[in-house]
Amino acid sequence: MTEAQPKLFVLDTNVILHDSGCIRNFEENDIAIPITVLEELDQFKRGNEDIHFQAREFLRRIDVLTGDVLSAAGSPLGAGLGSIRVVLGGSPQDRLHESFLHESFLQDTPDHRILRTTLALQQEQTPRQVILVSKDTNLRMKAKSLGLRAQDYTSDKVQGFDKLYTGRRLVEGIESEVIDHLYANGGVLPAEQLPLEQPPLANENFVLRNGSKSALATFRRQDSSFHRVEKQTSYGITPRNAEQSFALKALMDDDIKLVTLAGTAGTGKTLLALAAALECRQRYRQILLARPVVPLSNRDLGFLPGDISDKLDPYMQPLYDNLTVIRHQCGEDTQAAQRINDMRESEKLMITPLAYIRGRSLQRMFFIVDEAQNLTPHEVKTIITRAGEGTKIVFTGDVAQIDQPYLDALSNGLSYLIHRMMGQPIYAHITLEKGERSALADLASELL
Repeated sequence: MTEAQPKLFVLDTNVILHDSGCIRNFEENDIAIPITVLEELDQFKRGNEDIHFQAREFLRRIDVLTGDVLSAAGSPLGAGLGSIRVVLGGSPQDRLHESFLHESFLQDTPDHRILRTTLALQQEQTPRQVILVSKDTNLRMKAKSLGLRAQDYTSDKVQGFDKLYTGRRLVEGIESEVIDHLYANGGVLPAEQLPLEQPPLANENFVLRNGSKSALATFRRQDSSFHRVEKQTSYGITPRNAEQSFALKALMDDDIKLVTLAGTAGTGKTLLALAAALECRQRYRQILLARPVVPLSNRDLGFLPGDISDKLDPYMQPLYDNLTVIRHQCGEDTQAAQRINDMRESEKLMITPLAYIRGRSLQRMFFIVDEAQNLTPHEVKTIITRAGEGTKIVFTGDVAQIDQPYLDALSNGLSYLIHRMMGQPIYAHITLEKGERSALADLASELL
């Protein structure tokens, strides 16, 4: 019996811009990089955004791996891995494919040149499997129309949206005595008194119910017990449902250093995070709110009038809106509202674009990152590794509302973070499901 021949994966540019370390995720199989991809990467070398970093990092990796000469056979990637090579065009066979593609797709584009290279490799490597890897759905469809194998890059994807950790579990049919014990015994219930089919994770939340009797609890790994969650008010904001109560408890818990809040618009993610930050402000040196500026690149911002603050204000407005809600809830003339104004003037409370975070070391900060679903897994890692002693980081976002072209509900940084961090003792997550903004907003979210 002959041993199966390693596959040959042809990488699209967007795979590399998504993950510069992707070449180490194909096991013993070989990798081909069309020269068109290197030409496209050259256009992304300069800049401070994540895609520019990924382009530079990949080119450095390739330079180290290939040494002085890149042979046609390719260069080995390391123990247990295949080889990598750059594929040049220009052969008579390539010109044949070029003519074929021109008849099919008319325009000579980088995508079509990548398809031409893949077609040539498929014929050259027969019967070996040649697979085009791209995060561009349209390119994958074009490849399939030409009889090519095509796959998405899924190494950092959650396996399924329905499998994404929610941080909340409903347990029905709980004995009445168990719930009574939770209320009567200082709000603590040893884990052995509540056997579950699946063991609880650290900081997982539970709705325990027996008919009309119910209790909210969260599991603490430190003492292996369930702790009752009570409704508490933070800076004038009171939870309106069980999920918000869970979220506020995690946000206020000093032992939990990383919190993720997911949910659709109007569920109160950012509002709760900001209210909790203000409530426990004395623990931290600064409250920092940031969000990625997705719609516009740095170049586009230059066309807007004013200085950098004026240019970015429209994209930071949702954060300002949440501050306004809190001030209104406290009363505009109250000491609490005045304290918010003073904190902003003294920069104890700052709202800033996320792009300004790279390179910083965040000490004793309550750091809220809004719209985290528009971040890549690498960007999320970069942010968390900025955390210094005494810092708490909160990511909020809606994994179903992606504005980045090569991210989706399963591959974005927020989903990836939830999947990888669940069960860690210093991490908590809750998915907020019920909208609380207004009846109109709830209706639109449900029907439109």
